[in-house]
Amino acid sequence: MPPRPSIAYVFTTFPKPTETFLQREVAGLLGLGVELRLYSMWGGGGEFQGRPVTTFKKWKLLTLLWWLPWLWVCHPRVIGELMRGVVRRLPPSALNLFENLLGLGFALVYAAHFRRERPAHIHAVWGGGPAAAAWLLWRIDGHAYSAAGHAYDLYQDGGDGWLREKLFTALFIHTSTEMGRRTLLLKGLEDARIHVIRRGLGEWPALRPLRPVRTPLRLLCVARLVPKKGLEHQLRIYAALRSAGIAFEARLAGAGPLRAELEKLAGKLGVGSDVIFLGHVPQSGVAELRAWADVLLHTGVVAPDGDRDGLPNVIPEAMAAGVLVVTSPAAATTEAITDGVTGRVIAPDRPEQWVECLRELRDDDVLAERLRRAARAWVEVNFNASHNASRLADLYRLHLPRAGG
Repeated sequence: MPPRPSIAYVFTTFPKPTETFLQREVAGLLGLGVELRLYSMWGGGGEFQGRPVTTFKKWKLLTLLWWLPWLWVCHPRVIGELMRGVVRRLPPSALNLFENLLGLGFALVYAAHFRRERPAHIHAVWGGGPAAAAWLLWRIDGHAYSAAGHAYDLYQDGGDGWLREKLFTALFIHTSTEMGRRTLLLKGLEDARIHVIRRGLGEWPALRPLRPVRTPLRLLCVARLVPKKGLEHQLRIYAALRSAGIAFEARLAGAGPLRAELEKLAGKLGVGSDVIFLGHVPQSGVAELRAWADVLLHTGVVAPDGDRDGLPNVIPEAMAAGVLVVTSPAAATTEAITDGVTGRVIAPDRPEQWVECLRELRDDDVLAERLRRAARAWVEVNFNASHNASRLADLYRLHLPRAGG
């Protein structure tokens, strides 16, 4: 039998501890028999489920000193267009420029490798560096490719500076939220090529019973300590709970640059002894925290640089486990949490409303049970990793004959 056609998956970093959703995506595709070759442009590496992860050795960029003149002779229009694009268009941030240059460098260094291996399809997991790599490999050697456009690509600092050009020639575009789809449409990309395929859970936790006496109320937040998580609002909610005489214990799992500032604010608000900052917690530890918690709090906002969440995986993970969810309405959280149906939705700057909501969730067993069961039902339909990986696999299979053509 001829070997199965392979798909080259290009990541920024893989595997990455904080991006378990990508690990589930890859695991789901491998489980369906999709032949993947994994490439990590910045760190990562090793193996994943028996598949080697090829890492980009940056010293190879030095080889471009003698390869670029040859590439200029062979592909003058492409190389000239790249040079003009970098010089003439200001990137939204230095980081965005770096990511795109990294992707372009990866493509130039690995062009001969991809020419030899000739994957049937290349998929860029992010719309930044990986999409730049896939786009340039298409321009140089005609490799068919698809790409993703997620919240980071679409919104931080106004979004990736060259996103439209990179996605315009992709065979299809993967995004994980309806919010993402709407933003891609506003960028002039074709609706028929945009596919909303959510992330998913590979294993289903048991729906644990509702804790009969929820005093003190056990509150959990799983978030990176960065501006888009709105954690200063969350600390004020805890202070309002304390002022209202509602006993609670709060645990905040996540690392980030705002930790010292947030710990200082917690002390100033008088809740330093009520809120435990746990730092980074591995997935096994997060599962234990969900087993402990009554309610997951998400106070996401649109950060000053435009960054925001899509649908954070911690929300459907909590929904699946039977943890009640109260979220802000920012970004795509309301695609999973419908107020009064699968959870509660409250503006993060209304601490008094959070207090009343949490009081009700503490005291009203009927309401809490109804929300929990509706939340679990939503996740089972919409956040099934096997089903969603199957949809992705179908897209790849649809385009493989064309890619190999």
